[in-house]
Amino acid sequence: MNKYFLALLFFLSSGVFVVSFAQFSLSIRVVDAASDEVIPGAVVYVAGKSLLTDFDGMARKNALTKGKYTYKVTYVSMQTLEGDVEVSSDTLVELKLKAGFRQMDELVVSGTLKPISKSESAVPIEVLSATFFKKNPSPSIFDALQNVNGVRPQINCNICSTGDIHINGLEGPYTLVLIDGMPIVSALGSVYGLSGIPMGIVDKIEIVKGPSSTLYGSEAMGGLINIITKKAEKAPRLYLESNTTSWFDTNLDAAISYSKNNVGVLLGANLFNYNKPKDLNIDGFTDLTLQQRASFFSKVSFGRTHKTQVALRYLNENRWGGQMGWQLSDRGKETKYGESIFTKRFEFIANQDLGNDLSLDLSYTHHNQDSFYGTTKFLGDDKIVYFLAKKYFKIKSHEVLVGTPLRLNLYDDNTFITESNNQNKPVYMSTPGVFVQDQWRVSDGFTALAGIRFDYNSVHGAIWSPRLALKFKDDKQTVRLNIGRGYRVVNLFSEDHAALSGARKVIVKETLKPEQSWNVNLNFDKQFVFSRGFVGFDASVFYTHFFNQIIPNYDVNPAEIIYANLKGYAYSRGFSLNLDLATDSRFTANVGVTFLDSKISDGEQKVRPVLSERVNGVWNLSYVIGKKGLKIDYTGNLVGPMRLPTQNELDPRPEFSPTWSVQNLQLTKPFISDKLEVFGGVKNIFNFLPYKNLPFLIARSEDPFNKNVTYNNEGGVVANEENPYGLNFDPSYVFASLQGRRMFLGFRLKL
Repeated sequence: MNKYFLALLFFLSSGVFVVSFAQFSLSIRVVDAASDEVIPGAVVYVAGKSLLTDFDGMARKNALTKGKYTYKVTYVSMQTLEGDVEVSSDTLVELKLKAGFRQMDELVVSGTLKPISKSESAVPIEVLSATFFKKNPSPSIFDALQNVNGVRPQINCNICSTGDIHINGLEGPYTLVLIDGMPIVSALGSVYGLSGIPMGIVDKIEIVKGPSSTLYGSEAMGGLINIITKKAEKAPRLYLESNTTSWFDTNLDAAISYSKNNVGVLLGANLFNYNKPKDLNIDGFTDLTLQQRASFFSKVSFGRTHKTQVALRYLNENRWGGQMGWQLSDRGKETKYGESIFTKRFEFIANQDLGNDLSLDLSYTHHNQDSFYGTTKFLGDDKIVYFLAKKYFKIKSHEVLVGTPLRLNLYDDNTFITESNNQNKPVYMSTPGVFVQDQWRVSDGFTALAGIRFDYNSVHGAIWSPRLALKFKDDKQTVRLNIGRGYRVVNLFSEDHAALSGARKVIVKETLKPEQSWNVNLNFDKQFVFSRGFVGFDASVFYTHFFNQIIPNYDVNPAEIIYANLKGYAYSRGFSLNLDLATDSRFTANVGVTFLDSKISDGEQKVRPVLSERVNGVWNLSYVIGKKGLKIDYTGNLVGPMRLPTQNELDPRPEFSPTWSVQNLQLTKPFISDKLEVFGGVKNIFNFLPYKNLPFLIARSEDPFNKNVTYNNEGGVVANEENPYGLNFDPSYVFASLQGRRMFLGFRLKL
């Protein structure tokens, strides 16, 4: 198989570039009118294209014919500048922006697969810059998303700290994670794939809440997270960031870039180490999973007009949690209980711009997991190839996108899922498809976007995914209405850690059908601009209705997890509010809250799903003392209450969590003209710990192999003097990290 990937790589790398017959280029240099300093990252609209200025404040548009062109330049905290420029030869124009207050109109790609300004997108998209994540430094993107409204990282196991990302109350498998627009983190990699992405190579993250299956296929039912890496020509030549906490968990990010003669190279690395076991709740188990992780990233781009881009990432991770004193020699044995996971992951992404709005995308991921959960061995190997050819057509006021995606998935493990007639039989799925999307600019204030996708899955057959988006806009506010259908092909063991951890037996009652959903999202966005700042207000109402949802049932028997398609229906609904504030007193604030109502109905009764919260709030408050002085960041979240997986009516642990909050304080001081930053502070200021006021978190932690558990004829646990609550060993009762208050210190160097 490898020779075919090498052949494809060679093809993409050596594609024939289209020769431009245009004669002239227009270069626009953007500077601050007050200081004459260049402004990198300004958005320049010219000749129907959106460009970003580089670190020299430059944006260039090539292949222009002779004539007059209109430009518009926007940048945060600056007044918008518009005008015309005459081009009759290669032209350089310097534009000076004056101070003012407005939100930056970022370029976004996730909603339509085409770069477009955020305000013009018919799909509501939240954009998080690298600056956002500096307010609360975290060792992975998984942890960093805890301060995003409506987005919640959920820890699913007290022992190995597996987790997923919930969007608007929907579980992690409904969230698709992309890198540079390619669906990289999915299937077996959904549990650990968000670890080890070097923050030094991240330019921004785009988040779409609501189904995006029309463009991205399976696993985008609840929304998507698109991690966009930096371009070498706009990245710092050197970036270093390191921090450590009083728990001695240490993280290092490094990145270097090179750009010359239309060739760009970006290299990044992430190293993380935590090897100091702690057991502050004295249950005999580690409070935080021990980890050693190394990840390396490289991206090369070349070509002036029609670029080729190739990126690679490799992740190697060793993590374990379990009984204190566990050693590698205990792996898979009953001497001490431990959950040990070795992960090796390789990612490849390639993009070839063929000109004339035609491009080819290719990605390949190989995720290998070698793990033991106590004495339960799980070996998983997942290979995914994704290919996409897409073409844009401009027909009067219509922008039409046509795509032909192809996804190939080869999955193998040592469970009964890949077993046939007592022989191993890997699962192979191919999903070719086609989609068409039309964005129609009906008028200056009204845009309609309609799309439909057809996929044919080799296991499940034909699947249709339509979408409709309407945008109404004037100078004061924007209203967006999105309606879409989503679907998801389930990878049971690769997505649900509870199927492996603990002593519950897995029961699959039937051949599982793909999950399907309909979603409606109404979004209102308004900005209030005044002389000393601005206020941005964003509100959304959403509703998702599920068919064939696959629900892990923990309630029938404490010794079993029963998987089946829901015979009734399920829904998740709610609304969210978000407020942005910036003033010339150097104070900025972002505050958000999401209220959720999720239910599962079997036709007779409605119940809340496990690990579903009622409210999720976040805040990010920042203040700078002096013109370039000390910066104070106060961040936090508020979550709860959520339903937890208790085992039976005798279980003394509460069925619902309290409403809880983790808050952080950081001080940052720049040095050497902002090239060096030193930061430090306190995480979890008020020392929230989920085990406070509880009899225990891990059920029967003193008997992890259930040697002293008695079962009845139906497989249920018998309550007796030794086991008064009738419980199995089970680490799935978890809703927050066990890390309490801790100090942290770090630095950033950017050249």
